[in-house]
Parts: sequence; C-alpha cells; structure tokens
Amino acid sequence: MADWRNKQRNGAGLNTEEMLDTENQRRTEGLADRVSLLKGIALDIEDISKESNRYVGSMSGDFSSSEGLLSGSMHRLSNMVGSGKNNRKLMCYIISGLVFLFIIFYYFISRFRS
Repeated sequence: MADWRNKQRNGAGLNTEEMLDTENQRRTEGLADRVSLLKGIALDIEDISKESNRYVGSMSGDFSSSEGLLSGSMHRLSNMVGSGKNNRKLMCYIISGLVFLFIIFYYFISRFRS
C-alpha cells in the first residue's frame, strides 16, 4: 500500500478520501486485469473441452464400425472351424503361416535394434 503521509507532507494536498479513492481505483484496475485473464483462460478451456468432446464422439463411431468388423470375422472363423475336415486343414495352414510370419518379423526387428 502506498505511503500517503509523505504526499501530504510534500504539499500534494490530497485528503484521505481522495487517497483512498485513488488506491481503490488502482486495485480495481488490477483486479479487472486478473479477471479478464481468467476469463480468457476459461474460454480457452471451454474450446479445448468442446474439441475433445467432438473427438471422443467421432471415436465412438469408429469403435462401433470396428466392432462390427470383428464380430463378422469371428462369425466367419467359427463357421470355418465348425464345418468339415478340409477346413481344419486350411485352419492349420493359416495358423502355421501366421506363426512363421511372427517369427520372421521378430527376427528382423531384433536384428535392426542391435
């Protein structure tokens, strides 16, 4: 807080009400600056949250479509396993091929990291 007694001694002639009013105006301006800063931050947070909600909403549709794709694949896979002996041989070949590809990818990845 400012020392108003020095101003009176120096002949400024400010009375107590004017000094308090001046100090009050200075603090009001400082408070207004802080409020406007907080308002800007609040608006930025609102924009970010709206953008995040839109992003999450679009992800919901993506998950729904991938759920349909996976359920259809599982249905076809269970039909293939449940049918005849020839499909079991095909299933064995597919699984063997996938394991072989996994081993090859693992080898190349471990080779490049070294």
